[in-house]
Amino acid sequence: MNLVEKQLDAAPKRYWYYGTMSVLIILLVAWSTSTVNLNNISENGLSIASNILSGIVTPDVDLLLNFTAKGVAYLLVETIAIAFLGTIIGSILAIPLAFLSASNVVPKPVAFLTRLLLIFIRTVPALVYGLMLIRVTGQGPFAGVLTIALISIGMLAKLYVDAIEDLDTSILESMTSIGCTTFEKIRYGIVPQLFAVFLSIMIYRFDMNLREASVLGLVGAGGIGAPLIFAMNAYRWNEVGSILIGLVILILIVELSSNKIRNKLIRG
Repeated sequence: MNLVEKQLDAAPKRYWYYGTMSVLIILLVAWSTSTVNLNNISENGLSIASNILSGIVTPDVDLLLNFTAKGVAYLLVETIAIAFLGTIIGSILAIPLAFLSASNVVPKPVAFLTRLLLIFIRTVPALVYGLMLIRVTGQGPFAGVLTIALISIGMLAKLYVDAIEDLDTSILESMTSIGCTTFEKIRYGIVPQLFAVFLSIMIYRFDMNLREASVLGLVGAGGIGAPLIFAMNAYRWNEVGSILIGLVILILIVELSSNKIRNKLIRG
């Protein structure tokens, strides 16, 4: 016990550091709360909030259980399709960019320039990409797929790079010493090390893209977001409640399934 106390006493005292950081955090919190304005909350706003809550509690069951093209089930399937296809396209396009960003694979200047490109891709918000692509392709699911693919490239490539830079190069050196071809080194030396990691990252990104696809519908890029904003603008809160309930159930199912698959992949 005395030894522990001596070590604690010998540890450098950083009271000034902790005090300064505490003051900075308090100032940031105080400055952030200055943007909160409760004066704009009127009786009309409170009534709308109560209507939203009542709509969620008492949803439109007919819309929720409607399996036509205008029902919640169909819109959820369309949202899943947009997220899934966009994730697949983005995952494929991110692979070459990831290898071009890995400093242990390509020269450092090439890796640096590619990483700058990926930073630029990640900087632009999804809604901005959606609005731009809608001008090109028109409103609909195709614009949503392209948007999901584009926003997936930046994050996927960044995570792919971490896996590539952790490659066990001794395996490749051993394969070179026994005369393996480049294809054989890729097939038996690189792919087995990266496949499970890449697939786990793709599933994780699909989970995120499902939420992004739901939001992109608000700007007309397909999925369940468009009917949601139409119902909100028309103050049809029962329909809003049905759509939100279906969306929550879908995201919970996908998240639980994706977590199980990713755990199996990581643990082998």
